Amino acid sequence: MTKITKHQLAGTIDQTMLKIEATYGDVERLCLEAEKYHFAAVAVHPVNVCLAAKMLKGTGVKVCAALAFHLGAYPPEIKEFECRDAIEKGADELDMVMNIGALKEGKYDLVRKEVEGLVRAAEGKTTKLILETCLLTDEEKIRACEIAKECGADFVKTSTGFGKRGATVHDVKLMREAVGVDMGVKASGGIRNTETALAMIEAGANRLGVSAGVAIVEGFK
Repeated sequence: MTKITKHQLAGTIDQTMLKIEATYGDVERLCLEAEKYHFAAVAVHPVNVCLAAKMLKGTGVKVCAALAFHLGAYPPEIKEFECRDAIEKGADELDMVMNIGALKEGKYDLVRKEVEGLVRAAEGKTTKLILETCLLTDEEKIRACEIAKECGADFVKTSTGFGKRGATVHDVKLMREAVGVDMGVKASGGIRNTETALAMIEAGANRLGVSAGVAIVEGFK
């Protein structure tokens, strides 16, 4: 079992507020929690990036914008624009949903184009490609990871949290093996307690996308 402190656990967490009905009040509470517990980042919809950036300025907590969320079925040009716009509004990190249908059809050049566009538009900001693993075969997951790595993305991420299931230990291990030790793996979706969070880290995740960050940290012993 990987040894980790409570502080280190908190530092892996991207605390999310990606409900369709999320209000400014929800985002404000999210930011206050993130500052109090020293989470790595908050993940919000692009319309809430400005608010989160204002509240978290100087705290060390990053603002992550969820792009093409949660379907991913947008042209690469739209995804690239969305990335640039989020950065202008204060985003430090960009989590973009992959064109899942394109990958499943073997249109790897299209997937590569959109990941290259994300990395280019991010201009050094942290980029994460969301695969939605519940919709992919293991071979497709590996291919998506390879494309993300070839294009210079910083992380691959399991899920949006809106699919039929979220992260699994199997998927995290598979993705870690596919990208090696020099790239990030973010486990997201269905991680609601400390035990599950630690299992994902043990499997190879170095970021966790969760909405239950407070409960996860408070449950650490």
